[in-house]
This record gives sequence, C-alpha cells and structure tokens, in this order.
Amino acid sequence: MTISPSFADLVDEYLVYRHGLGFALVSPRWLLRDFARYADRIGHRGSVTIDLAVQWALCSRSSDPAQAARRLSVVRQFARHRAVIDPDTEIPPVGLLGHVPRRRAQPHIYSDAEIAALLQEARLLLPRRGLRPRTYIAFFSLLASTGLRLSEARCLSIDDVDLVEGVLTIREGKFRKSRLVPLHSTTTKAMTRYAAQRDACSNAPRSGCFFRTDRTPALTLAAVEKTFSRIRDRLGWTAQGRARRPRIHDLRHTFAVRRLLRWYEEGVDVNHRILALSTYLGHAKVTHTYWYLSAVPELMAISSQRFERFARRNEESAS
Repeated sequence: MTISPSFADLVDEYLVYRHGLGFALVSPRWLLRDFARYADRIGHRGSVTIDLAVQWALCSRSSDPAQAARRLSVVRQFARHRAVIDPDTEIPPVGLLGHVPRRRAQPHIYSDAEIAALLQEARLLLPRRGLRPRTYIAFFSLLASTGLRLSEARCLSIDDVDLVEGVLTIREGKFRKSRLVPLHSTTTKAMTRYAAQRDACSNAPRSGCFFRTDRTPALTLAAVEKTFSRIRDRLGWTAQGRARRPRIHDLRHTFAVRRLLRWYEEGVDVNHRILALSTYLGHAKVTHTYWYLSAVPELMAISSQRFERFARRNEESAS
C-alpha cells in the first residue's frame, strides 16, 4: 500500500522547483506552508481539492476582503503544478472568491529633508562610536543613491564592490539576473570611507560581507527592517499627509522617480533613456519602469503636459 506524502513535503518539493526557476516566492512561501500545515492537521491526504483550498483560504483573520482571494490564488498556482503530476488535482477557478486587486499602491517619494533626517537618526544608533551607526548610514545612503533592492545591497560581498572603478556587481538579483551598477563619484567616496571605518573596527567580526556591524558578520533582513522601523517611529513618520507610511523600499522608488524627473527637466527623450534605467534597476520588464509615469502625480502631470503638446502640434500640422 502506497502512503501519500504529506502536504508539507509536496509544498517543499514545489518551492524547490520554483526556486530553481529563479522565483523568490517570499510571500507565497509562507502562505503555502501554512496551507500545508492546515491540510496535514485536518488529515487530508491525496490530491488538492477545491473544497480544501477554499476552506483554507477562508481561514484568514485579515480584515481585508481581498485576502481570501489572494490566498486562493497562491494555492491555484500550486495546484496547476500538481495537476501535471497528479491528474486528480482540482484547480480552483479564477474569481471563485473574488479577484485579487492588481493595482500597486502609490509609493512614498522621500524629500531631501526626510533622507537627511533618516541618516541623522542612523548616526545616533548604539553604540554611538561603534560600527553599527556607520554601517546603517552607508547602507541607507547606498539605497538612496543607487535604487538597489534591500536584498541586493544587504548581500553585497567585499569582492562585489569595486571602489577603484566605482562599480557594484549584483549577483543573482531578482529572477536570478546579475548586473553591473556604476556608482556616482560621491557614492564611491562615501563607500570608500565606510570600508576604511569598517576595516579599522577591530571588535567587529571578520567576514566577506561588505556591510556588517559590531556584533554580526552580515546584515540580516530582520535586523535592517527592525532598525528602520525604530528610526521611523522616532522620526514620527506615519501615513498621515503622505501617500503611505515610508518604507525602506521607497528609497528605490525615490531614486527612479528623481532620475525620471531630472530627465524631463533636462528635456531628454525619456522613451530613449528608460530602457537604460530599467537595466540599471534590474527590472525584468521595461513596463515595470514605465509604471512610475502613472504611479507618481508629479511624473503623471509632466507626461500629460507632453502628450497635450504632442497632440496640439499634430492638430496644427493637420490644419
């Protein structure tokens, strides 16, 4: 008699497969593992069924009415994979519990004053004369000046940072794509200064990571997010009067928006330059970069003005 594998095993097998294709699956990973725990806890064995998927999706305690649809969409993707292996698998139909909103929330764009306040507060981190404040000043400065993803900056090794040529090597970023990121001369100087401070800190643990603190050989995601959250609370940054409560990832949005705004101010043809920006940011598709033109009011206003001028010239030439 063949014993059916647990759903925990089936989900782990699926995640390994998807990771091999270059997908990070940060949110789907913990959702699917929760689904697996639920299925195993109630003693479900065999194929994925619509009834099982819906029961789990409706277990969400979230007040967001779209959360059940999001949860079901994660199981749907898993079920499609299982259906290739197990023909008895039932794939939940799209829209069964409503549709998942596709619209991305408007990003928060940092002002110069906000970035200065962030760095000033980082300077006050403990221990005051230790490596930790210097690390976070350099870390947040790098995010703001390059638009790197948090994970990309956090995982930089010393060998990835060429301070002579002023170039970063991003190895296996999102979708396992690697790229080179040139640095502005001021950024190179700041990173060179930090590297000297880091290497002069005799108490800090040695490692191959570019960013580290007095006690840790590398920056962990949890530590960075916790530190930023504390700084944000000290600065009193809330969602009031803003598009949303500032996040670390908004430093990336700010970099992209400022670059586009500067090009518009310089009269540059953005359509000719946006592919370069998309490559620099490591976007999988150039449409992901074009999203900023409609997501940020300042850029949308400029785009509308340019389109109006374009349409007016066409009308004049046709008359």
